[in-house]
Amino acid sequence: MSSTIHQEIIFKASPKQVYDALMEANQFSIVTGGAPTEITAEAGGAFSLFGGMITGRNIEIVPNERIVQAWRAGNWPEGAYSIAKFEIKEQGEETLVIFDHVAFPEGQGEHLAGGWKDNYWGPLEKYFA
Repeated sequence: MSSTIHQEIIFKASPKQVYDALMEANQFSIVTGGAPTEITAEAGGAFSLFGGMITGRNIEIVPNERIVQAWRAGNWPEGAYSIAKFEIKEQGEETLVIFDHVAFPEGQGEHLAGGWKDNYWGPLEKYFA
């Protein structure tokens, strides 16, 4: 397993809007281009994103504040899961997301870091614009 991805992103939205965009299946699908999305937004609930390319389970959910997920890409070795943590913090009229991704397979860091920017943060910025 590997190093850590740490990213901090500010969105022109409330913490609730950011949380809902990440955890409500229909919204997430719209934000990310319409791919099939299933999300059970509770601790222990499963998710399938981008038509099953990303799957996992929610470990901890604090609505509008924190999401911790056991997260995996479909092409990873069987049973390989990483931990993705989203801390959602209000900053006036904006929201700061402090994101940490750990324990992903060796050699995946650069690809994953770019993927978060291209597939999550960029689309969310456009969605909230």
